[in-house]
Amino acid sequence: MIEEIMPDSRRPVVPPIEHGGPDLEELRRLGLDRTQILDFSVCTNPFGPSLLVAKALAQVRLDEYPDREAHGLRDALAEFHGVDTRHILAGNGVSELIWLTTMAFVRKGDRVLVIGPTYGEYARSALLQGGVVSTWTAREETHFATVPTEIETAIDRCRPRLVFLCNPNNPTGTAIPPGVISSWARVHPGTLFVVDEAYQSFAPGLPSLISDRAGNVLILRSMTKDYALAGLRLGYAVGAEDVIRALRQVQPPWSVSAMAQAAGVAALGDEHHLARSLEDLARANRDLVKSLTELGLVVWPSAAHFFLVRVGNGADFRKTLLKRGMLVRDAASFGLPAFARLGTRRAEENAQLLRVLR
Repeated sequence: MIEEIMPDSRRPVVPPIEHGGPDLEELRRLGLDRTQILDFSVCTNPFGPSLLVAKALAQVRLDEYPDREAHGLRDALAEFHGVDTRHILAGNGVSELIWLTTMAFVRKGDRVLVIGPTYGEYARSALLQGGVVSTWTAREETHFATVPTEIETAIDRCRPRLVFLCNPNNPTGTAIPPGVISSWARVHPGTLFVVDEAYQSFAPGLPSLISDRAGNVLILRSMTKDYALAGLRLGYAVGAEDVIRALRQVQPPWSVSAMAQAAGVAALGDEHHLARSLEDLARANRDLVKSLTELGLVVWPSAAHFFLVRVGNGADFRKTLLKRGMLVRDAASFGLPAFARLGTRRAEENAQLLRVLR
């Protein structure tokens, strides 16, 4: 089924989207200290950033403006991915890049197709630009698996200016083979396919579309997730030169701080830290899923280190655990009120969650 959302001129401001992470005002009301909370509501690398990042941050001049074009970071990313720097734009996290994309390419009345259930900022940013948003939504009875033939039909019917999809998808953890996305892009050259690969590093065996080089595919990557730089906000887009140029034209100056740029370059230089932490995280994830299943919880299959758990009432489940110092994501904002989303943490932290659940 395809749902369509029209911009509402009577309500020019679209309500904000709920995100993971602690709400400090809520913690204050409950008398809880943030430092005492184990946060399973976010899907980042729980092993933290490379030690090289701290060393790089200590060298940053705080009294100087950052490089507006982030040349050093883009050079490092270009070498890392084997592309030209002209095909890369650094941004203040993937969320900013999503907004830049709709600012650059969506005009009033343009159709935007979102593959859901998924991150709410895709639809919100498009609506704020006057776009007409259609959503193809995966179904619970098929474990939220995507159905390529149905999505193809949705693209044919909508003829969208943009298609947003997250791969692997947040919050379901499902993944679409990159070759399928490439085939859609070839058939629909007038549509820009925006592929959010924020969690690609956490999905072993899932190739990136960066090597595809299709002119109408824009890949968004996060360094806040796998490199554990959430507090600095850092991401980047990889795409055709004309697409990147369009994003740059609407990006505010000094969008990426000097500290974020330095941290990004340092993180890219420590491949061993990332590889080791992803390996440990994958092992912890397998153990956590197994233990939750043994407790009788229904855990949906996921290609990444986060997953949906059917709990009956996600809001009550979250509230009960929060009082015990465990924060999980209520999935109601994704349109899934019976579910909670959990992001795997270190083995010893997962063990604390399991003790509380028991």
